[in-house]
Parts: sequence; structure tokens; C-alpha cells
Amino acid sequence: MAGQLIVSVSGISDRTLADVEEFSTALDSRSVPLSLFVAPRLKHGYRLESDPGTVDWLKTRRSAGASVVLHGFDAAATKKRRGEFATLPAHEANLRLMGADRVLEHVGLRTRLFAAPGWAASPGTVAALPRNGFRMLADLHGITDLVAGSSTRARVLGIGEGFVSEPWWCRTLVLSAERAARRGGTVRLAVTARQLRKVGPRQAMLDAIDLALMHGCAPTVYRWGSEAPAASAA
Repeated sequence: MAGQLIVSVSGISDRTLADVEEFSTALDSRSVPLSLFVAPRLKHGYRLESDPGTVDWLKTRRSAGASVVLHGFDAAATKKRRGEFATLPAHEANLRLMGADRVLEHVGLRTRLFAAPGWAASPGTVAALPRNGFRMLADLHGITDLVAGSSTRARVLGIGEGFVSEPWWCRTLVLSAERAARRGGTVRLAVTARQLRKVGPRQAMLDAIDLALMHGCAPTVYRWGSEAPAASAA
């Protein structure tokens, strides 16, 4: 049985948009849609609502079949080596989710999908997500339907954001993706935008994608339920 292929990019901003655009074009030629991980605030003072160029690009991509996934609220306020939602109690997670949701709604990118920075969501965060209308959670080990309470187990293979980018890991990622695809599993590939300007990590992602497609994996995006991977699903 053939599996699925999900490719995501995080850290999208005006500083990284050119690299993400180039990667998106490479995936367009393979008919592979992207899951775009978006955060209202990033380090070095970045604010999504002050970046209309990136917002417009994200909207265009979503209307063409990409999905938008909330990926935290304020990376600048997060302690080093700890994911923003990794240890939060429900009350604090609720406040951050509300703040992030308001920003994305304001810029026209509201989503019901969530993936915590560093792929780690505390029990408090998991409890707060459905209270704020979120329907899907993607973490390190799988994808959870927060409405049905069911999960699909599939570990993320990533470069950047908690994953290393050394040549040995890039080779391991490609081999692991091929093994999962050959077994008919869900291949989840993730890369941070700043890694896309590096030849090795970018090529490793493309090689892993090509092998997954060769083994018959169906390209898709993070979504909730049976909705189509378009604006309504994100």
C-alpha cells in the first residue's frame, strides 16, 4: 500500500522568503504542495503583520493548495533550547494561542491547524488547543485529530529546529524517508527556511521527496478530517 508525503517549511519571513519561493517552485514541478508553518513573531524583532509581502505570498500559496499551520506565537520570548509550548500550563498556552489566533485572523491567515515550535506540545497546550478552536495537532511523533481524538503515528524527519544539518544526518534523513515510503508509511519532512539556502540540506530534502514519490507516496498537506488541501482546510 502506498503511503503519504507531507513537506513543511518553518521560519518564513521577509528574510527567508526568496529561498522558500525557490523551494516551492521546485516542489511545484513535482506536484507536491507545501505545509507553511507561520508564527506571528520571530526573533530579531520580526512581526508578520508588518510584512505584507510575505502575508500576500502565503495567501497566494494557500489558495493554490498549500496549508497554513500555526507554529507558535513569540519565538523571541522563548528560552533557548526549549520549545515555546513544550512546558506551558493550560492557562499560559491559552493566552498565547489566543494572541496568535488574533494576529493570523487580522492578516487573513487564520488556521485551525497547529504544530508547536520544536515539535513539543505540553499537556496543557494539548488541552488548550480545542478550546481555542484548533482541530489538528502535529508533533514529533504523529498527527492528532483533536475533534475525534485519534492519532496517526509518523515521526518527523527534519533539518533545523531541533534537528541537525550535518552531512551525516542529511544522508540518514534520505535513507529514513525511503524506508518509510517503501513500507507504505507517512513520510513527514520538515525544514527551516534558513536551511534552504544551503546546498546540502536543500538537496537532501529534494532527494527524500523524489524517493518518496518514486515509491508511490501521495503528496498531501497537514489538514483536518477529509477537507481538501485548500484555504478551507487551513
